[in-house]
Amino acid sequence: MPVKVVKSHRATGRVTLTDVAHAAGVSPSTVSRALRGERAVDPSLIARVQAVSAQLGYVPDPAARALASQRSNHVAILIPLLSNALFVDLLDAAQATLRAAGYQTLMGVTHYNANEEEQLLREQLLHRPAGLLVTGLDHSAVTRQLMQDSQVPCVHLMDLPTQSPAQPQGPYCVGFRQTDAGAAMTRHLLQTGRRQIAFAAAQLDPRVMQRLQGWRSALQEAGAYQAALEFLHPAPSSLALGALMFAQIMQQRPTVDAIFFCNDDLAQGALLAALRMGVSVPAQVSIAGFNDLTGSDQMLPSLSTVRTPRARIGQAAAEMLLSLMRGEEPAQPQLDLGFDILQRQST
Repeated sequence: MPVKVVKSHRATGRVTLTDVAHAAGVSPSTVSRALRGERAVDPSLIARVQAVSAQLGYVPDPAARALASQRSNHVAILIPLLSNALFVDLLDAAQATLRAAGYQTLMGVTHYNANEEEQLLREQLLHRPAGLLVTGLDHSAVTRQLMQDSQVPCVHLMDLPTQSPAQPQGPYCVGFRQTDAGAAMTRHLLQTGRRQIAFAAAQLDPRVMQRLQGWRSALQEAGAYQAALEFLHPAPSSLALGALMFAQIMQQRPTVDAIFFCNDDLAQGALLAALRMGVSVPAQVSIAGFNDLTGSDQMLPSLSTVRTPRARIGQAAAEMLLSLMRGEEPAQPQLDLGFDILQRQST
C-alpha cells in the first residue's frame, strides 16, 4: 500500500527525514538511528523505516546530519598509496565493513609524505568525520596534535607499538609487528643454510625500516650480520627497480647466497632478472619477499615471502573503529593479527 507523504516545507521539494518519520509513525531521531542500523533499535522497526524510506525515495543529507550531530556519517581513511595492492586490499575490506554499518568513506593518499598527510588530515577534519583510520604510527607532531585535538575516534592500521603503550587506552591499532616479521624471514633463510644474506629495500618508509631492523637483529643473533649487505634505495619500489638492485648486488657482492627484499614487487623483479642473467634460484642465491602480493606464487620459481593479513587488518580496524564510535572500549586496543612465512621454491 503506497505511503501517504505530507512533505515538509522545503525549497528543494526533497523528501526529508521528517517526512519519513511521519509516514513511519516514529520520531525523526528514531528514523536517523534506524537508518544508521544502531543496535538499540528494534530490527523490525529498522526494517519498517528502511521500507518507508525506500518507498519515499529518501536520500539522507550528509551535510545536515553533520550539522545537527556535530559528526557526519563519514569515516576518513589515510593511506600511503593506491598503486600498491597491499593498501587496495586493506581499503576494500575496511570500506565494505564501514558501509555495511551505514558509513561512507573519505579517502586521502599521503604518498608517504608527512606534510601531505598533515594537510589531508586538516581537510578531512573540516567534514567532521565520525572516525579516522590512518596508516602507521609514525606521524608528525602536528598531525598527532590534530588527531588528539579533534577528539575523533581513531584507529591506526598495519603497525603495533614496539612496546606496551604508557596509556592503556591507546593508541588503538590493528596490524602486526614488522620487526618480528623481518626477523622471522631472516631466520628462515638462516635455517636453509644461508649465511651471506643481503637486505634490499626501496621506499624506506617506517615499516620498511622496521623490517630492516628485524633482519639486522636476526643476523646479529646468528653472528652473521654484515652492514655492507644492506642495499637501500629511496625510490618507490617496482619490478624494474628490483631487477636493477638484483643485478647490482650480484655484481658488487657475488658471494651473497640469499637476498631478502622488503616488498614482493622488488623480489618479483629480481626473479625475472635472475632468469635473464642465468642465475640459478635458489641453487646459487635464494630470493625472498614480503606481503605475498598477487603473482608471487606464479613466479618461476615461486616466491617465498611473508604473508600479511591486510584484508583482515582492514576489516578488524573498521570493526574496532565502529566500537569506538559507539562509545565502547575495544577488548584489545592493540590487536596483533600476526603473519605467516610462506616457503616456496625460491628459498
